[in-house]
Amino acid sequence: MAIKKQVYNISKIVLVSIFLNLIQIISITLFIYYKYKNPYMIEGNFILNVIAISIGVNSIITGIIFYNLLFKKGNNNLIDTLNYLEALNKTLRTQRHDYLNHIQVIYSLMELEEYDEARRYIEPVYKDIIRVSKALKTSKPAVNALLQAKLQVAEKNNIDMELEIKSDLQYLNIEPWEFCRIIGNIIDNAIFSLKEKPDNKYILVEFSEDLENIRINISNNGNMIPKDIIDKIYDAGFTTKGNKGDGMGLAIVKEIIENFSGTISVISTIQRTSFEVVIPKK
Repeated sequence: MAIKKQVYNISKIVLVSIFLNLIQIISITLFIYYKYKNPYMIEGNFILNVIAISIGVNSIITGIIFYNLLFKKGNNNLIDTLNYLEALNKTLRTQRHDYLNHIQVIYSLMELEEYDEARRYIEPVYKDIIRVSKALKTSKPAVNALLQAKLQVAEKNNIDMELEIKSDLQYLNIEPWEFCRIIGNIIDNAIFSLKEKPDNKYILVEFSEDLENIRINISNNGNMIPKDIIDKIYDAGFTTKGNKGDGMGLAIVKEIIENFSGTISVISTIQRTSFEVVIPKK
């Protein structure tokens, strides 16, 4: 039986925290008022108890939430996303810093009529710029950072990862870091399935939308998922990675998607394995 894992909605958590803080502010105001008016009134002591209880409850809720977001198994994508944002920012700063140097080198080579050398020099620079620009097409910086990071991982594993961004995700009805958990887990699985393939390794990540839904399709040409286990891949604890996996990735993905009234489906053939995620818009 699958283990039910709680999925937290950050907006609701913030609203609860704001509500508790408002109670504290009102209680403190009333306490000061009653004590000033009559220091011996019983209402003042009651309000003091309310303040203490609300502070305690708020602290407990905050502690539990931060524990679940930052340290609980399977929730490391929040920290990963922050790291991805930092890495993307560093990449953009590096490109901007090196841009003038590249232009000067190319200009000098052109002046010397070393056209072939100029072409060879600019090719990896151009590819690096294009790779980063591909990942900057959504309105969600965290998603852009994650895509940039996964492009780099794919490149290191000689995988041709293609992005087709036909939606800027402006109306995404899910927290960006939760969305990163979804696509990050699926892309990681695709990369893992392609690592042992000698060549012709390919991943397609496509974002699109219609009037009602955001659609994500992530495909790879790795090994087919056997028919006898394809219905088990979302079960908590089920893994095909041996001791390299904990079997929680797709279970978490499915629960997050369903928590936002979305769906996930998979089609796997000898040619391609495709995961399609549909999430209603705001």
